[in-house]
Amino acid sequence: MLSQTLAAGLESYQIGPKIRALRLKKNLGLVQLGDHTGLSAGMLSKIERGQLFPTLPTLLKIAMVFGVSLEHFFVDSKDRPTLAVVRKKDRLRLPDRPDAENPSFFFESLDFPISDRKMEAYYVEFEPHSGATEPHKHSGAEIIYVISGELAVNLDGEDTLLAEGDAMYFDCAFPHSYRRQGRGTCSAVVVVTG
Repeated sequence: MLSQTLAAGLESYQIGPKIRALRLKKNLGLVQLGDHTGLSAGMLSKIERGQLFPTLPTLLKIAMVFGVSLEHFFVDSKDRPTLAVVRKKDRLRLPDRPDAENPSFFFESLDFPISDRKMEAYYVEFEPHSGATEPHKHSGAEIIYVISGELAVNLDGEDTLLAEGDAMYFDCAFPHSYRRQGRGTCSAVVVVTG
């Protein structure tokens, strides 16, 4: 049990409300966040309501889902340029769906340490024998740049085939999905705003 002094000190950081704001911004339910973090929806609810303070490893799991650093929960932004270098060796490779037997793709965040990003950038690999992703939509815009292989992007029911070096910009408010074409792996950089 925490002393009143420690509890008050931790409450001042508003960790629970910050997690809730990140979750709602991504349109994730507590169960979905639990699937990505391995934490129960009940525990996440208690954390968001300030009834439970997460350990640092637990908070890091949550932070990684939203692509923010631990700093996001403890530091107010200052008037200084935003800068982060993400080394290839330090990136985490995650499947598109944590519980999928055969993920459609694997992704690595290219801007993970930045809090309150204006965009999100990912390196994505569509593996051989992977199927199409589930159609999804969200606010903002997306740019895809194909590094290798071929990728079919279905936007609102219409396929556009992209080859190595091709790029595509589109409005994410319409249902869209991705499907690797041809043989071998397809890799791309995906940048999302909104």
